[in-house]
Amino acid sequence: MSAATQTVDAAEVAKFEAMAAEWWDPNGKFKPLHMLNPCRLDYITSQIAAEFGRDLKADAPFAGLRILDIGCGGGLLSEPMARLGAEVVGADAAARNIPVAQVHAEQSGLSIDYRHTTAEALAAQGERFDVVLNMEVVEHVADPQGYLSACQELLKPGGLMVCSTINRNPKSFAMAIVGAEYVMRWLPKGTHEWSKFITPDELFDLIRKAGLTPVDRKGFVFNPIAWSWSLSDRDLSVNYVTASTKPA
Repeated sequence: MSAATQTVDAAEVAKFEAMAAEWWDPNGKFKPLHMLNPCRLDYITSQIAAEFGRDLKADAPFAGLRILDIGCGGGLLSEPMARLGAEVVGADAAARNIPVAQVHAEQSGLSIDYRHTTAEALAAQGERFDVVLNMEVVEHVADPQGYLSACQELLKPGGLMVCSTINRNPKSFAMAIVGAEYVMRWLPKGTHEWSKFITPDELFDLIRKAGLTPVDRKGFVFNPIAWSWSLSDRDLSVNYVTASTKPA
């Protein structure tokens, strides 16, 4: 395997290739992401606005920012970023995701540069971004440290990376695997491997070793009574998100 694709796990890519056509079905295999997406977007947009001094109430508040959505899937995050005025590149190692994303963006009247490629390949090409969105990807790669180092290289000095993943503990096994895959059947069995989950402290260490400075972390918490997600300052026990910056 070449250096440009060394962190890609072919078996993980195949899982998402098999589900590609369902990205925009809110009741399909990606139902959990559709439910989580408003909460993710709230965190992402507030972090970008704070870091770059943008007013989210303004028209096209992210105009002039170049954003990479790595592991973009069908474009659930790329499209909102484009609507906010950013220049968006959506990249995914699963080839079948790209035409799905392209067709949906075209139907939505959005101009998004979707590419079947990897973080390492983009870095090698000299691509640089103000923001890297790295959401629910790091638990699927073969080499998390190498992958995060490539993400760091993709950031301009002063740039921001938002990275989310799943904690590794008995609760996350019960909820993210047993609950989501076997009980609720939100995801196909085998979508996640518990051993690949990463604790918040482990992720902060990986981010620091990659040359970035962690600045924030929050939990994504699911309320089964309200049937909704919310951000938490304290509960990072299952799903969580981090923000880090590249020294200017």
